[in-house]
Amino acid sequence: MAWIKSVEPEEASGELKDQYDQAVGRAGKAFNIVKIQSLNPQTLRASMDLYLATMYAPSGLTRAEREMLGTVVSWANHCFY
Repeated sequence: MAWIKSVEPEEASGELKDQYDQAVGRAGKAFNIVKIQSLNPQTLRASMDLYLATMYAPSGLTRAEREMLGTVVSWANHCFY
């Protein structure tokens, strides 16, 4: 398993703290997929903007269908996070 330096939520400040606060507001915690991007808060923000647009913007797929697709693709790629 790879080790990647990250900033823990209690150590964050500025834009990173804002991003962590938003993550906690959405999911109750900052998951590793969020923390792994902590060294570049601008990239984290862009990544979260893409995720939110993909999962919540108007679409021919329901929210549940989008979650199911994400789960199936993660499983097929052996990505268990």
